[in-house]
Amino acid sequence: MKITTRSATSGEKKKHDRLKQSSRSMSHRIQTSAPVRSSRACRDRGFGKMFKAPNTDRYSKRKGVSLSLALTTNSVRAVSVVFGRRIASAQQGPVRFCSTLVSSPTKMVVDNLKENVPLQKEAKVSMASTELQPWPEFIQKRIEMWDRLMAEYKAEIAMKKSTPIKITLPDGKQFDGESWRTTPLQIAEKISKGLAENTVIAKVNGGVWDLDRPFEGDATLQLLKFDDDEAKQVFWHSSAHVLGEAMERYCGGHLCYGPPIEEGFYYDMWHDNVTISQEDFPNIDQIVRCAIKDKQPFERLEMTKEDLLEMFKYNEFKVRIIKEKINTPKTTVYRCGPLIDLCRGPHVRHTGKIKAIQITKASSSYWEGKAEAETLQRIYGISFPDPKQLKEWQKFQEEAAKRDHRKLGRDQELYFFNPLSPGSAFWYPKGAHIYNTLVNFIRKEYRKRGFTEVITPNMFNSKLWETSGHWQHYSDDMFKFEVEKEQFALKPMNCPGHCLMYSHQPRTHNELPIRYADFGVLHRNEMSGALTGLIRVRRFQQDDAHIFCRRDQIWDEIRGCLDFLSFCYEKVFGFTFKLNLATRPEGFLGELSTWDEAESDLKAALNESGRPWKLNEGDGAFYGPKIDISIQDALRRNHQCATIQLDFQLPQRFDLSYFDEKGEKQRPVMIHRAVLGSVERMAAILTENYGGKWPFWLSPRQAKVITVHESVNPYARQVKEKLYNAGFEVEFDEGCSDTLNKQIRNAQLAQFNFILVVGQKEVEHGTVNVRTRDNAVRGEVSIDDLLAKFRRFADEYVKDTENAEEFSKGVSPNGSE
Repeated sequence: MKITTRSATSGEKKKHDRLKQSSRSMSHRIQTSAPVRSSRACRDRGFGKMFKAPNTDRYSKRKGVSLSLALTTNSVRAVSVVFGRRIASAQQGPVRFCSTLVSSPTKMVVDNLKENVPLQKEAKVSMASTELQPWPEFIQKRIEMWDRLMAEYKAEIAMKKSTPIKITLPDGKQFDGESWRTTPLQIAEKISKGLAENTVIAKVNGGVWDLDRPFEGDATLQLLKFDDDEAKQVFWHSSAHVLGEAMERYCGGHLCYGPPIEEGFYYDMWHDNVTISQEDFPNIDQIVRCAIKDKQPFERLEMTKEDLLEMFKYNEFKVRIIKEKINTPKTTVYRCGPLIDLCRGPHVRHTGKIKAIQITKASSSYWEGKAEAETLQRIYGISFPDPKQLKEWQKFQEEAAKRDHRKLGRDQELYFFNPLSPGSAFWYPKGAHIYNTLVNFIRKEYRKRGFTEVITPNMFNSKLWETSGHWQHYSDDMFKFEVEKEQFALKPMNCPGHCLMYSHQPRTHNELPIRYADFGVLHRNEMSGALTGLIRVRRFQQDDAHIFCRRDQIWDEIRGCLDFLSFCYEKVFGFTFKLNLATRPEGFLGELSTWDEAESDLKAALNESGRPWKLNEGDGAFYGPKIDISIQDALRRNHQCATIQLDFQLPQRFDLSYFDEKGEKQRPVMIHRAVLGSVERMAAILTENYGGKWPFWLSPRQAKVITVHESVNPYARQVKEKLYNAGFEVEFDEGCSDTLNKQIRNAQLAQFNFILVVGQKEVEHGTVNVRTRDNAVRGEVSIDDLLAKFRRFADEYVKDTENAEEFSKGVSPNGSE
């Protein structure tokens, strides 16, 4: 079919005028993609008695073709003939609604369409039955302003002079292009259509970039798929915009922030009289799916601060952001469908790229995390480019729920929380065993690796924090109080205290490196709404260490830190981990040559480690470059716990020095280093990683003695005492009246690593009959041999002690292999 036009008759002109007059009375410019088959259908869709469409049935019956009402920005200006995914649109002028008439005035005639007509950007908006009708007035006003400014922007771009450019891929291959014309998508399509289809976002000259945004000059280009971390963040950010659009269309709330998070996204919304609960999820989901179905393009526009204030004047929160956060003449906004929002971007090409999405939960939050500010509603979601990925994620969530450390902490009597001390864990004896074992494990390694443990005060005068800079930048997150008219605070970190310790006496080059380690109690004033089990707490301890060294020692120290990490994470805990090098940001402190040298040392240490690592340019702290380390647990979730960070600022702020070989004062470099990070957080991660099945060396329930008959209880007591006095967590329930099988089963469910069964034969032989928690029988073992095995399991941090091969390894009388 094809679309042609002819001049309208005088009767048609009169009919057209009546249509225009009727359309002015409509309060809401509603759109629908449903076929227009009768005047009754029009009334049902909210059009009243605008017009009759007696001739549309013949179009809707021809080969599945239907006549649809179409949405544009200011009004519905087109008739769209829909055939599958192809839409032919004839725009004739500003009429709110139209059927066979358009405002030229001409009459449309549909003939055979011989060529495929590409999808128009604003072909239609699918309407869900659950959304507001009419939409809030601010949506239409926002769109009208966007249209005007976008037209100006496109005219400006069209005037830009295009010049030949070179686009270089990571493998060195180059493509020719034109500035302000060629886009990353076009380059991807030249390589392969499959690559173009699966690419989420581009990376141009090291920064993420919209696929449809033209290059502005010569450029390096990376094409990122969903498996890239930056691509995931962009994908989830785009999904947040779709969720925000649905929230506006559902209840007319005022949107606040809508960022991607570690896994998924959320959007905060303020509404004075609507509360979103789980019961609303299906209704919001309907609108989300309409937005995805319509393949709404993400469009980027730069706007002045004045225009932004005008566009978002209806939203007090956006106005605050514009006034307080934006300090440049222009900033960017993005549009998808009717949603226009403040956003740096970039985004996926269109909403149809989001193939699977799920709203996961709703909660309350505070504006900018401040308890005294307005209460907002936060809706979370997750999304993927493939429905299979969502199903896989859902399975992981089911498993994660079973492994939730808060649940296992209760079930295994490890720890609990009480509202009388929010964000501070109470550790039961068995939980305290895990906690102390982790600390002692690190202590043992400290002695091997040249760290000396120190103890520093818990509270300091505010003058210390003013010197360190924390008072100016971090005081809101500190617990502060007055003592004898002086301001004090509980320490949120150990580094300033270690600087005092270093500076307490003169230092020489021969003393360096000095490696201070501290398990001091730390406090941070986290908002109550952000507290999450052991993951986010107010009171915690870190395996915190600070190394003071010469610049020529940086490389060796970093290498030692990486070796420490590798030993703990891989050999002991069984994690895999990723390394990222974050280099100097804008506004960095110190000399450029010092940064270059430090970054070179970090790169050399990373290269020598033999591990893949990623460069995050400009992502370092202003006081020094850093290596970020993220671990992956059994559920393939990533956690950032460890850090290795160079610091040029604190040594300067505290005027730290040492005397070199010539007796001249030099400034040391400070390295912040943590392996476990927060002991509480690591305990949570390990709880979920192991699913409560603790490895023997860390287990609070290493063995349980069970008797066949009470007559052998005295021998069982001896076995328990011998193993317990050797330092192992062994229990014997002497008064238990359960059957043998039930006792064994209960011990296995309680996750005792080994069940030691004692009967008359074991008494006579001086042995125990060993079973594992997985009900594998290892047979009779003498007490001395068992004790030697236990010692080896603990000393060598053996992960799979119940394995038959591991258990059967021979030991000598002193307990070594």
